[in-house]
Amino acid sequence: MATRPLASHYLPFELPVKPYDDRICKLEDLSKQNNMDLSADIAQQVAAREKVLVEIFSKLTAWERVQVARHVHRPQTLDYVELMCEEFIELHGDRAFADDRAIVSGLALMDGLRFLLVGQHKGRDVQERAVCNFGLPQPEGYRKVLKKMLLAEKMQLPIVTLIDTKGAAPDVGAEERGQSEAIARSLMVMSGLKVPILCTVIGEGGSGGALAIGVGDRLLIQEYAYFSVISPEGCASILWKDAERKEEAAEALKITAPELVKLGVMDGIIQEPLGGAQRDHQAAAKTLRATILKNLRELQATPVSQLVEQRYGKLRSIGEYRETVVQGLSPAAAG
Repeated sequence: MATRPLASHYLPFELPVKPYDDRICKLEDLSKQNNMDLSADIAQQVAAREKVLVEIFSKLTAWERVQVARHVHRPQTLDYVELMCEEFIELHGDRAFADDRAIVSGLALMDGLRFLLVGQHKGRDVQERAVCNFGLPQPEGYRKVLKKMLLAEKMQLPIVTLIDTKGAAPDVGAEERGQSEAIARSLMVMSGLKVPILCTVIGEGGSGGALAIGVGDRLLIQEYAYFSVISPEGCASILWKDAERKEEAAEALKITAPELVKLGVMDGIIQEPLGGAQRDHQAAAKTLRATILKNLRELQATPVSQLVEQRYGKLRSIGEYRETVVQGLSPAAAG
């Protein structure tokens, strides 16, 4: 874990950590300015801080995990590209309407392994967020990455997706340009692509906007990310007509990494640095890189026909339904 944290913004439940961060920064600055050896004092404060972080993050509620997933300093797709890849050649545009900056796609090289990388990007500052539509992809974004995925299949390259969005853009323009059709087509095509596909949730995994690039042979999730059919606020607004009941909704939705693995939706959890990926981008990227390489190599060792069959079978096995027979009616009539 980095001594000096990258995150300067503190969530409400993180405030007990701030005094330790402040003291560590002051000690490090004092050490540099006066050429003093304060390593013992710094180590003592770091140990105390880690103890507090362990206590806080060992008992996070579902809503607090959602807040960590949304942290303004949490690393995004382009941050990971910069930290993980030796090469990245971005491929732009859907060749029909526009280049949606909320979704990044390109050819990546990592430890000698070439693959297509697709990821959602929210933007780091106000200007970039506006350009990226705050990470809410438009239909042309999904059509862009679909074209790149078909290219990857033609080139026999595996595909890696990094999921991080509240959901697809819900505005009138997006609907007029076929948002639902673009998402549905992405789901259909990804389910049958004849190359290995690894999907990872690195932050928010909201609704069809996330699922549209989440159909793969393995679906992984970072420790403090979440994946859900709807946001806690949206769920609370629909069920109870009160968005303030978002904490209750977050618990009921079972959207955290441990719950999703337990339900069989996720195939595994990627550990984050203590306190979340936002506190140490390099450590988070190192773990994510190792996980991607390990899983891609395992998937490449499996025949493609077997991957496609297993991928489709997994999709069909998620969820359950029950039949109820109404007294006096046949099952067919009751249905």
